[in-house]
Amino acid sequence: MLVAERHIIKKGHRFWAEIDNLSWQSKNLYNSANYLIRQNFIYGHGYLTYNQMASLMKETEQYQALPAKVSQQVLRRLDRNWQSFFAASSEFKSHPDKFLGKPKIPGYKEPKKGRNLLVYTIQAISKVGLREGLVKLSGTSIALPTRVEERIAEVRIVPKCDCYVIEVIYEKTEQFLAPNEKIAAIDLGIDNLMAVTSN
Repeated sequence: MLVAERHIIKKGHRFWAEIDNLSWQSKNLYNSANYLIRQNFIYGHGYLTYNQMASLMKETEQYQALPAKVSQQVLRRLDRNWQSFFAASSEFKSHPDKFLGKPKIPGYKEPKKGRNLLVYTIQAISKVGLREGLVKLSGTSIALPTRVEERIAEVRIVPKCDCYVIEVIYEKTEQFLAPNEKIAAIDLGIDNLMAVTSN
């Protein structure tokens, strides 16, 4: 089961400026890649797949502004958005009654105020930092203390209205309860305070 440890970064935090810049760069990459895909699609040249997009964007300033693993995740998310659009469009053709309107192609992020999600996979997180109890993101000076001892899957930086939320996503083993024959149930009522039953 995947669980998240959350760190909230507000404007006064020492990592705010760096995180804000990274999120801005992520938005720039998203918009420039989306522009290429939209132009290709609108002018009838077909859809650019993730692999085609990654090879086209690899040499651009927007791609190189972020660590390569993070840039790849931005492009993967954009690819998923387009795949969702195609799935919704085909569903719209067969069952238009399920929709309020025709699905629209993925749009751009706000050019001036827009920020975009950042995803750091386990390959983009310092292993030495994890052993010391820190989540250190590659290519940055961001290092946050963590209580996570389980296997980390990824770290997401999620832009919100007035803060950023850093989510450390990790796998937690589910604890199964031993089977027990004794069972009780409590029902909170309106007329009675509660009703209790057991075997």
